[in-house]
Order: sequence, then C-alpha cells, then structure tokens
Amino acid sequence: MKVRYSSTVFVAGLIFFAGYAALFIAPDEKTMHAIQRIFYFHLPSWIAMFTALSVVFVANVAYLATRKPTWDALGVSGTEAAVVCCTIGLATGPLWAKPVWGIWWTWDARLTTTFILWLLYISYLLLRGLLDDPERKATFSAVFGIFAFLDAPLVYVSNRLWRTQHPQPVIGGGNGSGLDPAMGKVLLLCVIAVMGVMIIILLDRYRLEKLRQEFEELRLEYETLNLEPASIGKERP
Repeated sequence: MKVRYSSTVFVAGLIFFAGYAALFIAPDEKTMHAIQRIFYFHLPSWIAMFTALSVVFVANVAYLATRKPTWDALGVSGTEAAVVCCTIGLATGPLWAKPVWGIWWTWDARLTTTFILWLLYISYLLLRGLLDDPERKATFSAVFGIFAFLDAPLVYVSNRLWRTQHPQPVIGGGNGSGLDPAMGKVLLLCVIAVMGVMIIILLDRYRLEKLRQEFEELRLEYETLNLEPASIGKERP
C-alpha cells in the first residue's frame, strides 16, 4: 500500500513538473507560439495509448492460448487505460487544431481512423457488459480486441499513406524533421509523466478486476452449492 501511495505521489509530482516545463521551460514555437504547447501532452497521450493497446493485444492473444483469467483481467484493464489516453488525445487535438487549422475537426484519414479506434474499444467495453458467463465474456472480448487492434497500425501510418490535415511526422519523418533539443527534453519528460499515469491506471484497474473475478468465482460456487442465505454459517446435515 505504501509503495502504491508513494508511486502515485511521485507520478503526480512528475505530471506537475511536466506541465510547468511545457508552459515555461520549453522554447516558444515561432509559427504557432503558445498554442503549440498542447503538443507536449497531446503526443504523449497517443504514445501511452499505443503502449496500452499493445498490452491489450498481447493479453488477448495470451488468453486465447491459455484461457487463464489473469490475461483477461489484463486485457480489460489495458483497454480502459487506452480509452482514457485516446480520449485525452481526441480532446486536446481540436483545441490545438482550431487556432492553427481554423477548424475543430475534419474527417481526414488520421482523424477518422483514430475515431474508429476509439469507438471499437468503447464497443469492447460495452460488449463485456452484455455477457454474463465469465469464460464466454473473456473469449468474445479477446477475439474482438484482436480485431480492433488491426486499426491501431493504420492510425499510426495514416499520415504517411495519405495526405491528411496532420503534417508528416515531426520526429523521424525524414529530412527537415526533428525538434529543438530543449523541446525534445521537455517532450521526453512529458512522455514519462503521461506513461506513469497510464501505468497507474492500468495496474489499479487490474487489481480491481482480479478482485471482481474472485468475487464472481465465489458467487458461482455459492450458486452451484445451491445454498440459501439463511444457511450460511450453519452446519450441513
């Protein structure tokens, strides 16, 4: 418990410092100026999302191979963490787009595939709520999760395959791409901070899901024994 509390406090402090660095330490971008500072949390939210989705994909494949509930718990926990990160990315994007592009949203390849990705994983979570049998729920979720992940690489390469409102990659995009060294250091700090938040969300949700699974096992055992509530604690004849 102390370790969890300490790590949460540490990540909270890291987020605070990352926000300060993004606002006051990173140099001014000569074209977009202050609005560009959204970049320092917009991009890390996508990095954290792709990391969480990779965890989900591995967990889904592992569940189908082993049928161990632990992998199902990791899959749903990673999905919820990824949805949080994707929502942050979708929310900060229009805030940046309106002053720079003059529009809040446009249905280009990058934005459309990202929105579809968000809907797919929201559907993943809704699907779980429609199924009662734990094994059936886990199996359908794993299959659907693997299908949904197919859109993730498409989101990543969309601005390389098609002309989109988004520019070509700023980092590693070829000649002329790259960041000012000070910007790069602040971005790295923000990536670490946002990844820390994502990991805490994922681990806490994983612990909660394991407790839920244990509760479901006890409930099913109770129903199998066909005990009446009044008989609990009494000796059976």
